[in-house]
Amino acid sequence: MNSRFKGVFSALLTPFQNGKVDLGSLEKHLQFQIDNGITGFVVNGTTAESPTLHWNEVEQIFSCVKKLSGKMPVIVGVGSNSTEKTVETTKKACALGADAVLAVVPYYNKPPQRGLVLHFNEVANASEAPVILYNVPGRTITSLNLESLVTLSENKKIVGIKEASGDMTFASKLFQSLPKEFIKLSGDDATYLQFLKLGGNGIISVMSNIITKQCVQWTKNPIESEFAPYLKFINGIYAEANPIVPKWMLYKMGIFKSPEMRLPLTELDTALKPAAESLLKEFSLI
Repeated sequence: MNSRFKGVFSALLTPFQNGKVDLGSLEKHLQFQIDNGITGFVVNGTTAESPTLHWNEVEQIFSCVKKLSGKMPVIVGVGSNSTEKTVETTKKACALGADAVLAVVPYYNKPPQRGLVLHFNEVANASEAPVILYNVPGRTITSLNLESLVTLSENKKIVGIKEASGDMTFASKLFQSLPKEFIKLSGDDATYLQFLKLGGNGIISVMSNIITKQCVQWTKNPIESEFAPYLKFINGIYAEANPIVPKWMLYKMGIFKSPEMRLPLTELDTALKPAAESLLKEFSLI
């Protein structure tokens, strides 16, 4: 069962047009990735601009993804910095038919480790679907420590982690300390190959929205000389806050009809567009 969550999962972007979710562009984007070997998708992650999505829109997006992806696993982001709200969203995601839920470390309010353990156990105990933890201290400030992760791995509902700290020393300790069957997914594109070589099981990725085929190839065969040239591209998609650059790139590739964002995010800065377009050309994407 847990092996379904190994491989390359795209943290999906949400295409908008005139303030509404553009399901036509979403379908085109999904098909592009399916044709290039993607394992599955994450709906309602931060890359999807989840703080600005209404739940009825999440339902529309999930339905669209499920319809096209068939038996591919679809994970739904449920995290917030309120345990009660996260539990509520988890129940909604399970009712939709999520194959797993992705719960981020509560952000801004900086809970202690004992609070994190209680938070995630409450979420897991309320969930009918497997739970994947999401550790991303660059966004949340607070980070799950090794002891907390080992404790949480004892909860049978918690099946894995998206580890996005980019800290390979910490990742190495995780692999040594967590059960072998506990799924270890990278959440940091730039360090993905190192993560794989340490024993990682795959990635929940931003870059796979655009360079799907390459991500799948690296996962099957992590060769440094094939990955290294793409570091320039990976760094380029983070020139502004995610997902501003990737959304503009998908627009230039003709997959999204519009690069429209929802405030407080805005379309890619005009001064950065030439560099982004140059990257697309250099890597034969347009």
